[in-house]
This record gives sequence, C-alpha cells and structure tokens, in this order.
Amino acid sequence: MAARSWCRLTRFFLGQREQIVALAAHHAVPAIYYLKDYPAAGGLVSYGTSLADALRLIGNYTGRILKGEEPGDLPIQQSVRTEFVINLKTAKALGLTVPHGLLNAADEVIE
Repeated sequence: MAARSWCRLTRFFLGQREQIVALAAHHAVPAIYYLKDYPAAGGLVSYGTSLADALRLIGNYTGRILKGEEPGDLPIQQSVRTEFVINLKTAKALGLTVPHGLLNAADEVIE
C-alpha cells in the first residue's frame, strides 16, 4: 500500500475513533488498537508504533533534505519504538481483570 493511502486511512480511522470505540463497547468487544489515541478515547488496549517517534524521524529526514542531501542517498529508517497502553476503566466495564505482568509492561495505564 502506498504511503499516501496509508496516511489517508490512518487519518480517516483516527477521526472516527470515538465511534469505533463506542461500537466495540456497545458489543462488549475487547478490542486492541494500533495507536494510543484509542485507549484515551475509551478503548481497551493499544500496541503499536510510537507516532511521536515516527514524526521525529520524518522531521530528521526533512531537515537533512532541506540542508541539501539527496533523498535517494538517505538510508531507509523505520520507527522501532512501540507503545503499549491499557485503559483499566474500560477493562473493568468489560468485566476483565488485567494481570499485573501486563500492567507492569505497559508504557501507560489509564485509570
């Protein structure tokens, strides 16, 4: 999938996150999402690439290009930092108990 199409899809789904989270809650589906914005909106869990880290890499690339480097000469980079977020309020609403091991592994726990 082209990067431009991925960006459009991400923007679309991120813009609909409240509706997506509400639909999962309505049907009591313990869903896992790819960005931490979803647990912040009431989703259960997210695990995925750190958007902040990816944007930092984009900024570095842009700076290097603006300083005169050729885009074709730049190495391919991918964000390797991940974020794991758990929403305990949602877990409780779904009747789930989150093991302490998962809570300890989480980068952020929303209470």
